[in-house]
Amino acid sequence: MLFITFFLGIMLNAMGYIPPGNINLTVAQLAINKGMRQVWYFILSFSCIEICFTFGMMRFARWAMSDINPNSAVSEVRLGTLVDCFMILMFIVMGTITWVNRKKAPKTSKKKEDKRSGSVLYGLILGVLNPVQIPFWLFFGNYVILHEWIKTDYLSLIVFSVGSGFGSALALYFYAHFATYIQEKFALSSLIINKSIAIFLFVLAAYLIVKQSIIIF
Repeated sequence: MLFITFFLGIMLNAMGYIPPGNINLTVAQLAINKGMRQVWYFILSFSCIEICFTFGMMRFARWAMSDINPNSAVSEVRLGTLVDCFMILMFIVMGTITWVNRKKAPKTSKKKEDKRSGSVLYGLILGVLNPVQIPFWLFFGNYVILHEWIKTDYLSLIVFSVGSGFGSALALYFYAHFATYIQEKFALSSLIINKSIAIFLFVLAAYLIVKQSIIIF
């Protein structure tokens, strides 16, 4: 039973990182600009936050879905709208930063400690600032609990959360590996990659703006 719980955690969270978003695009950019070693530092720190976040959300999921849903209002504003607004802001900020720095050549630091600590800190920050996971676990967490695919005791939720961390690590690693493969296969420069990532982040922000406009009007 615990093995199934662990496997479900891996599969569900890996599935959540398949669609392009700020996290996996950041990993792709990091792989191209700084190399796979820095990607691993980022992934490990990010996954540690993901484990803690998943555990908290799974404990919260059943109660929350009984009283809260994505269409509920917080000060007359839908919870889903608040999450989308935060993601719009994040996409625009990250896209702008990537676009401004698109022509800068990747810098290599002589101090391994500085590079490692920078990637670890980056992973921790994005692990905390990842609100899109809230509606994801509110839905899927409640789904697996109601269908009794996992138990809700502490041990089961810890195993599930660790599996979730492994799932995010695997998905992000494949994104990073795929990004480096594409760059080498087609001889793409970091300028083209950075431009593409920035444009895609702006497109995601535009999509969320249009989506909220349709809902409002």
